Amino acid sequence: MAVGRFAAANAPILTSEEIMAEPTYEELKAKLSQLEKEVETKKRSGDLIFKVGEKGGVSVYGLGRFPVTLYYEQWNRLLGAASEIKAFLEENKAKLKLKDQG
Repeated sequence: MAVGRFAAANAPILTSEEIMAEPTYEELKAKLSQLEKEVETKKRSGDLIFKVGEKGGVSVYGLGRFPVTLYYEQWNRLLGAASEIKAFLEENKAKLKLKDQG
């Protein structure tokens, strides 16, 4: 269906009742508040979220401010080195900035 002067010759014109009403300020404010609460809950949950991007990379959300994105082969290589990474982290723990240290 078309509205106004751009309507095709045989297309019916919508009435004002058929056009979806704009949300009120109060409705928008309530929706914003609800969405902000959802975002805060997700931030605090500590969940990791995995997504496949347009270019085929796998992104991990929830580790920090930005996602970590690697391709399949890179993930396999990194996961294969998990024990070495854990050992390296433990050996260098005194030098590392930990979240508790600010």
